[in-house]
Amino acid sequence: MTDPRIEEEPAEHLRFRRYLTALEAVAEADEAELVAAVLRDEDAAMAQSAVVRHLDRRAARLLPDSRFTAWVHTMTGVVAERAFLVRRLREWALLGAIARGEPWAPEDITTASDWFQRTAVTERAAALPEALTLLAEHGRTRRVRNAATLRLPSRSSTVRPSASVPPPSG
Repeated sequence: MTDPRIEEEPAEHLRFRRYLTALEAVAEADEAELVAAVLRDEDAAMAQSAVVRHLDRRAARLLPDSRFTAWVHTMTGVVAERAFLVRRLREWALLGAIARGEPWAPEDITTASDWFQRTAVTERAAALPEALTLLAEHGRTRRVRNAATLRLPSRSSTVRPSASVPPPSG
C-alpha cells in the first residue's frame, strides 16, 4: 500500500541515478560516448551534475595513473561546450601536475576555485609542500589555510598554544 501524500520520485532523479550507475560501470573505450549522451539529456543541470560527479570520481582514481593526462584531454573534448566542466577538468589537471611535480604557476592555485583549493589540501597525491605553503598563506578561506598548514610537514608536528591559554608566568 502506498501513501497518497508521498509523491513519486521525479523522473530526472531516476535518470540521474541511472546515469551514475552507467557511468560507474562504463568501459574505458565507451566512456566518452556515454558522457556525451548524458550531456544531451533534456535536463541540462541534472546531466551536468551527473557528469561532474563522474569526472570527480574518475579523476580521483586516475590521478596517480599514467593514463590521467590522456583521459583529461579526451574528456575536455567531450565537455568542451560546458565551461564549468572544462574548468573542473582543468583544475584536476592542475592537481595532477602538482602531484607529479610538473611546473605550475602560483596564480593557478591562488585564482583556482574554492573546490580546487579544498581538494588540493585534502587530496593525498597533491600534497606537494610548495603548493601547501602557498595555500597556507594565500588560500581563499580560513578552512583552506588551516588545512594546508596542518598538512605541511614542518608545521604539522609543531603544537601551537591556543590563544585562550595565557603564557606561563615566570
